[in-house]
Amino acid sequence: MTEARSAAAPSASTTGVSGTSDLPFEKALEQLEEIVRRLERGDVPLDESVAIYERGERLKQHCEMLLKRAEARIQRITLGPEGRAEGVVPLDVE
Repeated sequence: MTEARSAAAPSASTTGVSGTSDLPFEKALEQLEEIVRRLERGDVPLDESVAIYERGERLKQHCEMLLKRAEARIQRITLGPEGRAEGVVPLDVE
């Protein structure tokens, strides 16, 4: 039964929905928002709801990773005694 079911339904890898690693933040967020809208409407069949929820979870993790990378790149400008910029240090975001 599962073999017939898996043969009839395309897998995430064959439909291209599993890959998130190459998505820019804005595109991943856009896709995540669309998933939320679809799930909130409540008119998606259960099997599809589970699949798009899982996709949403992967997109959420991808967005979080991209945000952490961006935060790591942000720097704080250090000022000298006269108020002039002297250098930069990593921004403490925690």
